[in-house]
Amino acid sequence: MAINTDVEDWGGMGSTDSGERAWLLQSPSVDSVPHIQTERSSGVSSIGAVFIVVNAALGAGLLNFPAAFSMAGGVTAGVMLQMFMLIFIISGLVILGYCSQVSNESTYQEVVRATCGQVTGILCEVAIAIYTFGTCIAFFIVIGDQLDRLIEAADPEGLGPHLWYMDRKFTISVTAVLVILPLSIPKEIGFQKYASAISVMGTWYVTIVVIIKYIWPDANDMPGYIPVSSTSWTAVFNAMPTICFGFQCHVSCVPVFNSMTRKEIKPWGLVVTLSMIICLFVYIGTGVCGFLTFGSSVKQDVLMSYPPNDIAVAIARAFIVICVITSYPILHFCGRAVIEGLWLRFQGEQVEVCVRREQRRRILQTLVWFIVTLVLALFIPDIGRVISLIGGLAACFIFVFPGLCLMQAKLSETDNRSTSWHGMVIFGVVMVTLGAFIFGLTTSNSIYQDVKT
Repeated sequence: MAINTDVEDWGGMGSTDSGERAWLLQSPSVDSVPHIQTERSSGVSSIGAVFIVVNAALGAGLLNFPAAFSMAGGVTAGVMLQMFMLIFIISGLVILGYCSQVSNESTYQEVVRATCGQVTGILCEVAIAIYTFGTCIAFFIVIGDQLDRLIEAADPEGLGPHLWYMDRKFTISVTAVLVILPLSIPKEIGFQKYASAISVMGTWYVTIVVIIKYIWPDANDMPGYIPVSSTSWTAVFNAMPTICFGFQCHVSCVPVFNSMTRKEIKPWGLVVTLSMIICLFVYIGTGVCGFLTFGSSVKQDVLMSYPPNDIAVAIARAFIVICVITSYPILHFCGRAVIEGLWLRFQGEQVEVCVRREQRRRILQTLVWFIVTLVLALFIPDIGRVISLIGGLAACFIFVFPGLCLMQAKLSETDNRSTSWHGMVIFGVVMVTLGAFIFGLTTSNSIYQDVKT
């Protein structure tokens, strides 16, 4: 995730220092830059772009969809809500591609900054930092959930609760310190390509297992009460954070659009439509089958609802643990890069000073981020509470910022204000209004539930 490098935003750093700024903030190491430039010059095909967008959308949020269907009031409400929101999710991705083309910027926050101004750009960067921070907490909770079940499967005598080295807090901490922290400190995250392949395999495997377990259930998989309608019209909105969290790939997709061989809106529209339809089938398959298998008794993490000694589910848990372990450093890098960019922009230090202090600052930022997310994850009971908070923030990336960008892009046009122009502006207003409503409602409801319990 790149940082805005406009000269006017960097205080005393002159244009001649652009290479050094790139060296300081870019994800890969300097030695790999020619390879990356060669790869980008060839461009990504539409099929390749579909794969990347699907990979960006699918993730650990998949585990929460059966519980979201339960909160929404059943299969019909859950599916209809996803279909309704998919219209705006796809529209947001197309709008971001259009605004990226108009502004000639290549990352989400750069597009927002160039289109909507510096203040909105800063708010966007802060939102990205908070969102990635919350997602990292959710990742630790997922690791704890899956390790609990894996240990339980390996402990038929039930000694786990009495052994300190099988305690949930200990296993999360050891995994975090020995594996995740070493992967998070380096400046280079070149292993992302391997993590992407594992992530896709893991999410598809989980979906297949959940569907098969619904078709051929075990004798112990007795469903609870299966609601067929919502208890109230507001209950449907309880599922929105999970849907937003699951489909939020907008921050990652602006660079994908700019890496395509044909940087045009029509092929990009086909790419994101096909990608979101694929994600829709994966999420609906997992959500519907997981919900119908366990009914209202389904856990926030659907894999926690299955018995620990199920081999197929145990493999799914192992896949998810590996996926989350390799994804945490990537999400952390995105948040760290935004924080680094904000720090350098407001400090206005000379490039030589920035480069000299980069390693010390990076290690400090990583340690603080790592320790705080780990401590919070140890004391937050389930992933649902985290998703309910950051899912509302994901609505800002899907609805609010794309809507603002569309409005500003159209309002900057001084001529040819036709009927379609007015329609675009109104659609932008609708997106911002809907996104603000979802963010406000879900966030306030999440805080209320936390205070209540």
